[in-house]
Amino acid sequence: MPYSPLPRSFYDRDVVVVARELLGKLLVRQVRGRLTVGRIVEAEAYLGRGDPANHSYRGQTRRNTSMFGPPGHAYVYPIHSRYCLNAVTEPAGTPSAVLLRAVEPLEGVAAMQRRRETEVLRDLARGPGRLCEAFAVDRALDGYDLTLGRELWIAEPDAPAAPCETIVTPRIGVTSAHDLPLRFALANCPYVSGRRSLMPLGAGPLGAPARRGGRGAR
Repeated sequence: MPYSPLPRSFYDRDVVVVARELLGKLLVRQVRGRLTVGRIVEAEAYLGRGDPANHSYRGQTRRNTSMFGPPGHAYVYPIHSRYCLNAVTEPAGTPSAVLLRAVEPLEGVAAMQRRRETEVLRDLARGPGRLCEAFAVDRALDGYDLTLGRELWIAEPDAPAAPCETIVTPRIGVTSAHDLPLRFALANCPYVSGRRSLMPLGAGPLGAPARRGGRGAR
């Protein structure tokens, strides 16, 4: 199968490791047999314990139930008439997830432009709301199994990507635990969202061990 989905074992790991290793992977959406594909260039980790910015911090609700399920499923939630897409990580019962913040459009660009009503390539999927709009992701995909290789999944690129530096910064748009260095992005990438891409707290090669920042917030 082209764009083979990542296995569940990829997601069944520490959320910070998964967030960093998702950089460079491919987000794939299939609608009526046609594919929309983009390279993930920015992601944020939300810790399963002791993270007040996590939607699960005050317990399980109908809205966040997907976060408490098995790893490798989607958690999709609405925000400002748009949606945000997360990949659930770690074993069931540990409500951690990675927010996909931005991708570089690669395939199905015309479909993205139609959905977004813009031809500006840089703005098609830069930011989580735009990303979901470009990839036709909404609440109907909440809880969807990302390992099936149908409708919505994340894949390993066919060819290894060239080594690329990453940046680590605080998360964007959160009012709690906003100082934790849990946002990962490809350095010098025009498709990354937010001004904090210019203010790295740390950097290293893609795939290098991630710092387990912020556990002191427990």
